Amino acid sequence: MTDNIYDILMERGFVAQVTDEEALRTQFAREQVTFYIGYDPTADSMHVGHLVTVMAMLHMQRAGHRPIALVGGGTAMIGDPSGKTEMRQMLSADEIQANARALQKQMHQFLGDDAIYENNANWLLDLNYVKFLREIGRHFSVNRMLSAEGYKQRWERGLNFIELNYQILQAYDFLELYRRYGCTVQMGGDDQWSNLLAGVDLIRREESVTVQAMTYPLLTTEGGVKMGKTVAGAVWLDPKKMKPYDYYQYWVNCDDRDVEKLLKIFTFLPMSEIRRLSALEGAELREAKKVLAFEATKIVHGEAEALAAQKAAAAAFSGGGDLSAMPTTTIDRERLAAGIGVLEIFAEVGLTKSRGEARRMVQQGGIYVNGQRVNAVDATISTADITPDGILLRAGKKRYHRLITHDA
Repeated sequence: MTDNIYDILMERGFVAQVTDEEALRTQFAREQVTFYIGYDPTADSMHVGHLVTVMAMLHMQRAGHRPIALVGGGTAMIGDPSGKTEMRQMLSADEIQANARALQKQMHQFLGDDAIYENNANWLLDLNYVKFLREIGRHFSVNRMLSAEGYKQRWERGLNFIELNYQILQAYDFLELYRRYGCTVQMGGDDQWSNLLAGVDLIRREESVTVQAMTYPLLTTEGGVKMGKTVAGAVWLDPKKMKPYDYYQYWVNCDDRDVEKLLKIFTFLPMSEIRRLSALEGAELREAKKVLAFEATKIVHGEAEALAAQKAAAAAFSGGGDLSAMPTTTIDRERLAAGIGVLEIFAEVGLTKSRGEARRMVQQGGIYVNGQRVNAVDATISTADITPDGILLRAGKKRYHRLITHDA
């Protein structure tokens, strides 16, 4: 069993492309490496897609290397065109900096005090434009930039000048972090490969030093769906945007074919245990999914929330028990007494995207109230449906929501 962090990352499925595999493996074995990953603050929370990079950072940190978590308070003013067919929505400066603070707080939750936290707004926003073009811009070939995969989709639809600058600014981030902290490795998603190479090249030209870059695969399910997406939208890491119970359910409901891959990337379980769990078949594979859901939820929300979600999920399937962690909506008893349409309430609590979708699910036999299938699209719920646990709504096989009441 290897203890070189590069080989560990390879074995667990974190490595897509690297600039120099042997040089990187040797460097990791020889010295403490300072490395960085950048996150543009386009929202006030990270999602599961970001968690791939966070898990890699945690593996690196556990191996004794030093992470820099960089938020792009400067680059977000531009917008990364990589992999996009349309220009990103431009946020205000205040929104960007508020999001940056929220992301840094999340990163600290994972990495603690033994990491460096930076915001590229600290060096990008006050750059002298002409001086920057003379000193940095001269190293970039527009022809080479336009041939990069990250720009191809946008080029076909119309790449504007502000987006063209993004690669230069990201490369400059790497140079700045090299100068400030001795950072010699940049990591990122595979759609960032050309941007990472630009940073490696810039440091070579400016400092006559060879640095390295490594990308992670962009994860998709075996069904071809991008990891971290649900019917309701992104799988957020912030419990205010996605409750721990829903987060737990996302993992426990994964495709059987994805279990091994997800255990490798989103848990710290040893590979021997992952191989054992992945070998389970049929009904037993459900137990492997429960382990995945518990471990993944524990990393993001803590052990107490993972246990609560686990108990609530068991209670929902077996009836009774502790349902306190299940997503719950409180409604007025008076409103319930008057009767609420099933289509209306399922759309209202987010079990379906719309009443139309709820109607289709009723027609397909996928809507349940207190474990009983709803067969009529004009069915209603009322106070007669209240049980000691409230009213339990279910869409499909595995998505639950609980209603409780209060007096108006």
